[in-house]
Amino acid sequence: MDRRTFYTLCEMLRDVGGLKATRNMMLEEIVAQFLYTLSHHLKNSTVKEFFYRSGETVSRQFDLCLLAVLKLHHFLLKTPKPIPENSTDDKWKYFKNCLGALDGTHIKVTVPTKLKGKYRSRKADIVTNVLGVCAPDMQFIYILPGWEGLAHDGRVLRDAISRPNGLHVPQGCYYLVDDGYANANGFLAPYRGQRYYLGGWTAQNTPHSAEEYFNMRHARARNVIERCFGRLKGRWAILRSL
Repeated sequence: MDRRTFYTLCEMLRDVGGLKATRNMMLEEIVAQFLYTLSHHLKNSTVKEFFYRSGETVSRQFDLCLLAVLKLHHFLLKTPKPIPENSTDDKWKYFKNCLGALDGTHIKVTVPTKLKGKYRSRKADIVTNVLGVCAPDMQFIYILPGWEGLAHDGRVLRDAISRPNGLHVPQGCYYLVDDGYANANGFLAPYRGQRYYLGGWTAQNTPHSAEEYFNMRHARARNVIERCFGRLKGRWAILRSL
């Protein structure tokens, strides 16, 4: 994040999020402390030593900054636009009226002992299942966190579309999903029983049928959500470790 972007974020947190400086801390320091904690996934004791603040101050200002950030979702989440008929994008021109792609990802969390069974994944990690929806330009459209690690992706998606302010799919538009989701109105899944993942095709091993060709094009476009998750976790250490 460059200085211009940082100061723009500070202005948004002040004007929209309601974050305020205190007698002893400038607003920029509060935001820097918040970003530093998330990007490096540091403990309170480490952050307080780095910024020369008490542990109580670090914890309180982190919570206030987090609440302010959550108020920015209307500005930070992108409004989806369908792929136009005259698109020349090699990955997306085959999917007219598509809005983007969605998938779930697991993020490690700490929960009470009595809840660990629900949040334990197939790999025995304690995680939450997060639904992410992104546009072709890798900007997030919608995020739904909080589900248990054992929750099926399809169940999380049903919850998202059933909420009053949840994921909305305009008539005639759709999102690309993998074979873990049902092929339904508003959600286009690949052909099952056919090669799908990108590693299955090479110059010497091209698609052998129309279904495989569709799956190849589908996988190349839908891969955008995997790249979004990878970039997000790469930048924010708190999302990839505990």
